[in-house]
Amino acid sequence: MTIRTTHVGSLPRTDSLIDANRARRDGTMDEAAFTALLADEVDQVVKRQVDLGLSIVNDGEYGHAMIDNVDYGAWWTYSFSRFSGLSIEDVVRLDVRPPAGRDGRISFSSFAERRDWVRFADAYSDPESGIHIANKTPVAFPTVTAELTYIGTDAVERDIAGTKRALEAAGKTVDDGFVAAISPGSAARVANAFYEDDEAVVWAFAEGLHEEYKRITDAGLTVQIDAPDLAEGWDQFAVDPSLEAYRAFSRVRIDALNHALEGIDPDLVRYHVCWGSWHGPHSTDLEFKHIVDLALSVNANGLSFEAANARHAHEWEIWKDTTLPEGKYLVPGVVSHATNVIEHPRLVAQRIHHFTDLVGADRVVASTDCGLGGRIHSHIAWAKLEALTEGARLVG
Repeated sequence: MTIRTTHVGSLPRTDSLIDANRARRDGTMDEAAFTALLADEVDQVVKRQVDLGLSIVNDGEYGHAMIDNVDYGAWWTYSFSRFSGLSIEDVVRLDVRPPAGRDGRISFSSFAERRDWVRFADAYSDPESGIHIANKTPVAFPTVTAELTYIGTDAVERDIAGTKRALEAAGKTVDDGFVAAISPGSAARVANAFYEDDEAVVWAFAEGLHEEYKRITDAGLTVQIDAPDLAEGWDQFAVDPSLEAYRAFSRVRIDALNHALEGIDPDLVRYHVCWGSWHGPHSTDLEFKHIVDLALSVNANGLSFEAANARHAHEWEIWKDTTLPEGKYLVPGVVSHATNVIEHPRLVAQRIHHFTDLVGADRVVASTDCGLGGRIHSHIAWAKLEALTEGARLVG
């Protein structure tokens, strides 16, 4: 059986698309001109994926608006323009704390207080360290200042239309396409000056994101829920929380996501878990075994997760003892966004075998650990995708 292949969504943007985003923001390119250029870029990026032999492809997240032209953050920052009620700070502030928890429950500290970032502060502040965010300006931090209301209809419909058109032009069906969308828990990692507490913010985002998810799936495309909050959130507390408290904290976010997915066929949903895509030590990453049951409780039949980088490559072993529920399939990362080294196809094949040998080839879609856009040079990113498809062919 041929192993299906995909990736996690974000692909390197071309210089022309980055320039167009800047011109659109500055008012020197009107919406019609930007939409025409975007359509052409999506056509090209879909064709390139298909030509490489990827089975399940997307628009590269090219339609996700960037803030200050920050490519690597668009998976999150695109949501800032799809909700009213958010105010973008004029200055960059990493010391802003997201909403407080209810009745003394745990709540996030600021990004600057991440335990990994504090432990390796010198490396995170050194542009020569190899940590890709050390030499880039972070995006401005938004604050909820009014009721959150989804206003992204036109934008998501453009994503949908562009993806479907490009799929058809490349000889693929709508079943072969996906569109990424943020999870309520990840969207809610903002400051709050309006709602009662953090849970209220999460549920407000869930109500709005239901429309985005439903429009994508009603079009026949798969929606990929980008949810680094489940695993990455563990590091975003100034002090280690208890595992019990963290699981309760995460369960709220899973419940809100499942609410946002109500009425949507799980076959058209895949859930992406990661530990954050920055190139840092990740010394405080939570082991997947502690939250895999929560990930599997999402109403999504696909589960995407990191399985190639040095911190998590060993965790394929959890599937020896974790039962994969009927109808669900795994989307493990077998090439990493966190290194410039291009994986050998035979290594890719070995990594795929870890999963196919345990759950069956028909229940595995080989993928990347995380999005490649903005994390590594574009030429390296595309070479990694080539290694991915070559490795999959060695298995099938």
